Amino acid sequence: MFTPAAKAMAAKLGLKMGRSNLDEFAATLEELAKANPNIIAVTSDSRGSGKLAPFGKSLPKQIVEVGIAEQNLVGITAGLAACGKKSFGVSPSCFLTARSLEQIKNDICYSDVPAVLIGISSGVSYGALGTTHHSLHDLAVLRAINNLTVLVPADNFESRQAILAAAQAKKPVFVRFGKAAMYDLHHSETKFEVGKAITLREGNDVAFIATGETVVHALLAAGQLAEHGLKCRVLSMHSIKPLDQESILKAGRECRAIVTVEEHMVHGGLGEAVASTLMQAGVCKPFRIVGIPDEETVPGAQADIFSHYGISMEGLTETATQLLG
Repeated sequence: MFTPAAKAMAAKLGLKMGRSNLDEFAATLEELAKANPNIIAVTSDSRGSGKLAPFGKSLPKQIVEVGIAEQNLVGITAGLAACGKKSFGVSPSCFLTARSLEQIKNDICYSDVPAVLIGISSGVSYGALGTTHHSLHDLAVLRAINNLTVLVPADNFESRQAILAAAQAKKPVFVRFGKAAMYDLHHSETKFEVGKAITLREGNDVAFIATGETVVHALLAAGQLAEHGLKCRVLSMHSIKPLDQESILKAGRECRAIVTVEEHMVHGGLGEAVASTLMQAGVCKPFRIVGIPDEETVPGAQADIFSHYGISMEGLTETATQLLG
């Protein structure tokens, strides 16, 4: 997922490689479920891909397998939540948020049950399988549904904190995960709060506002730009909804340019949410949305797709340089 130059920059920044955010999710959920028998995992033939095989082995009475039937998964997850269970519905995000959108809207959000939906292998995690398995619409459609918190963790720390928060939530929550092993970006004492971005790096030249597995690439780009005398701010926007408008407006007013970065279609995701926030407040700065353009996405490994569309240290460095003229 990282070029030799990006790995070298990660070493300069003191970043250490952790496990995948999905592995962190599974370990955290099993830990919580062992202490709370009301926690139930629901899977749609996704126990293995969701890293829940150990969970099922150690807690067989706290996991429900529905097979490849995502609409049923959402309905059962909603029903369990309505009966007092803390239910986690786990399924590939591309199918969970397309096949089951009506159930998410009505059974969970309209019915106001505290269910948690886990979209796994999101974005282009299933890269080589092509467009049918790419999940580049999920943030757009979920942002449009009332009464739903949407979280996209960047690293293992944010993943654990997102699941801890979701387990305590009294309202519906959707958490989005990819498959790649991720660098650890935070110190253990970092404060995580739903609806509040985390500032990873300060600076007033370019503000990178990124989410999920793209955050590390923004941080590496900021490191590379620092070698050319540019001080770049990096915000990890782990909460897509609610959105930290205060941090966005602060960056818009203090920085010379804004670059948003997401593993999602450029329409309807983080970039357009940030643009709307800035424009409605009358803040106008050079601005660029980096994501997947409106085309049939190229297939291949996630790293190759990221590189192709400029979601990389090198691509983001070039984008920021162009914006600053």
